[in-house]
Amino acid sequence: MRILVKIGGAQLEETGPRSQLCQAIAAARKKGHEVVVVHGGGNQIRQLGRDLNIEERYHDGLRVTDARTAEVVLMVLGGQVNRTLVAALQRAGVPSVGICGADGGSFAVRPLVKPGVDLGFVGQVDIVRPELVNTLLQGDFVPVIATVAPGVHGDASQPFFNINADHAAAPLCKAFSCDAMVFLTDVDGVRGKDGSVLHDLSPCECEDLVKAGVATGGMIPKLDAALLALRENPEALVKIAPAGQPDALLAALREDVGTTFHQNSCATSGT
Repeated sequence: MRILVKIGGAQLEETGPRSQLCQAIAAARKKGHEVVVVHGGGNQIRQLGRDLNIEERYHDGLRVTDARTAEVVLMVLGGQVNRTLVAALQRAGVPSVGICGADGGSFAVRPLVKPGVDLGFVGQVDIVRPELVNTLLQGDFVPVIATVAPGVHGDASQPFFNINADHAAAPLCKAFSCDAMVFLTDVDGVRGKDGSVLHDLSPCECEDLVKAGVATGGMIPKLDAALLALRENPEALVKIAPAGQPDALLAALREDVGTTFHQNSCATSGT
C-alpha cells in the first residue's frame, strides 16, 4: 500500500514525538508499505516570525503571507523543519529525501483567492509532476515534502508560495496514486456528543457535528481537510488518527483506530 501521511508541526517540535513518528514510519515500511510524508510547521513559523518582529495575520485559519513572511515560511518549512525530520528518519533507519515543490518541478501553485481579503503569497496546488516522488519511492526512499512551491508562471521575482499542508495533502495524494491518506494528529479521532471516538463519518455527518457545536475550534479545519482528501481521492482510505505511539501509522490502518471518512449516507449517524 502507498500511504501519504500528513504530519502537523506539533508532532515535529520536540525530539520525543518526532522520534516516535519516525519509528512509526519505519514500522510501516517493514510491513511493505510505501510512505510519502507531507508536513506542516505553523508553530515553528510563528516562533521565527516573532523573533524577527514580523506581524502575524490570519484569515479563516490561513496565514496572510506577505513577501517577508513568505521568506520565513520557506526557511522554516523547506529548511529547519524538513531537514530536521529527514535527519530523524535517517537515524531511525529510514532512507529519506527532503523536497519542496521546486525540486524536480514536483508541484507548482496558483494564488489562493478569497473574497474580500488579499492573502498574499498563499497558494493552492495546481500542477503536479509525480516523476521525482515515484523515482524516490522506487529507490526505497521516503519523500518528505515541505509545502512551499513556486507559482505556476515561474516568476523569478516572486517568493515561494505558502500552501496549507492539510489542503496540499489531498491533491498530492491523488497525483502520487496513494492508496491511503492518513492525517496523524494530537487527537484520537473525531468525537461525538458523548465524547467517544467516531470510527466512521460521512460528509453530512461531519456537517451535523459542526452545526451541533460538537466539532469546534481546531477540529473544524481537520474535518475540512479530511473531506477534501475524500473528494479528491474517493477510492482511497482517508483517516484522522493519533500520532503518539511507535506503531501509529500501522495502527491507523485498523478499523478500530481513529476516524475513517466515507461517502455513505447519514442514515446511521453516530453523532
